[in-house]
Amino acid sequence: MTRDGPRQESRPPAVRGMTLQSMRHEAHADDEVGQRIAELAPWFHNLHLPSGHTTAPDHPLGDFPSFKWEQIAPHVPRDLTGKRVLDIGCNAGYYSFQLAARGAEVLAFDVDEHYLQQARWAAPQLDPDGRIEFRRMQVYDLVDTPERFDVTLFLGVLYHLRYPLLALDLVAERTGGTLILQTLTMPGDAPVTSPPDLGIDERAALTQPGWPRAAFIERDLAGDPTNWWAADDACVQAMVRSAGLRVADTPAHEIYVCERDPQHDHAASLREEELRAATRR
Repeated sequence: MTRDGPRQESRPPAVRGMTLQSMRHEAHADDEVGQRIAELAPWFHNLHLPSGHTTAPDHPLGDFPSFKWEQIAPHVPRDLTGKRVLDIGCNAGYYSFQLAARGAEVLAFDVDEHYLQQARWAAPQLDPDGRIEFRRMQVYDLVDTPERFDVTLFLGVLYHLRYPLLALDLVAERTGGTLILQTLTMPGDAPVTSPPDLGIDERAALTQPGWPRAAFIERDLAGDPTNWWAADDACVQAMVRSAGLRVADTPAHEIYVCERDPQHDHAASLREEELRAATRR
């Protein structure tokens, strides 16, 4: 895998570096569903199928991503009937299937055709009403997506992007309600309130504890060449604000529940001007 075409999927960096063989499991050789699971391996999402099969029972993180969903689920309406939901980096579709089960109409996308094949195979079993549309696309393709979504999941993707703030701006544009963001972070101090202006000779403040910062990863992290950035918590929250959102809750480590915040969107005009230039609108 090269750095070209970042993979947008809900995959923690510590696992992305594992060998594909370590993600495989022995299928039931005497049944059709088990054989198909084996053919579509390796799986990163452990889907629970109506037949009783699971797709990644030996996942190194346990029953992933169901335990992540348990952290996120309370922040998603139980009844999503008539709502449009966006799942960015959908992988094999675990979150999309959960959202569809709540009545949502879901647009789910990933750049990895392997995972989309898994999702499309599982869809008739886990989404019998056909509420999910799976597409192969990148987050930057949202520039050509005019609609807004009531709920957006942006999980395990941001740190894999060379242009994270551009991506976050595009995602924020498409978010009409709640954005749930999960991203790799690095250790950092509690955020400090940045001054409204900083003198050119006061740049030492940028190195002080609590100032938003991100580490650029020139080579690999956990064996993955697409891990480009590790922001600290202060930086993630500052980026969210710069995109015209606010962090309404942090239900778990590295998970941010965000909402639109037009009242405090001080960067709106600058952001929109750069977006127009960057996207050739």
